Amino acid sequence: MGMKKRAKVSAEFNMSSLTDIIFLLLIFFMLTSSMVIPNALNLRMPGKSKATANQPKHPPVEIMISKKGNYYLYGEKATRSQIEKAVRELKKERTKVSLIIAPDDDAHNEKVVAILDIAYRYQVDAIMTDPKQLKG
Repeated sequence: MGMKKRAKVSAEFNMSSLTDIIFLLLIFFMLTSSMVIPNALNLRMPGKSKATANQPKHPPVEIMISKKGNYYLYGEKATRSQIEKAVRELKKERTKVSLIIAPDDDAHNEKVVAILDIAYRYQVDAIMTDPKQLKG
């Protein structure tokens, strides 16, 4: 009796197709991550530096933002366009202008971002602080 032997099925797993897929995914994520530009403000956190060595020649522009969303420039009520005009004029006069932004705890973020946007457009340094520090 001539019985034929059955062909054995190989239980090995071929890894080459899996490595190709992983390699293509790696290339895809590397390329797409380099194209993503973060849409964020460039904020500099205060560092440990010698505060007495680098005193500015001119005092910074003090802007307070109240709970109701009102702006105060040097303690007097102002609009966003008045603040922008003041920053523009100071930027023409001086090379180094800095803003101190003191929002109330309950002030809307969009009011703060509007002032930070002005600082960004005119390339002015902006520092956020507590309004209590400006009053006293």
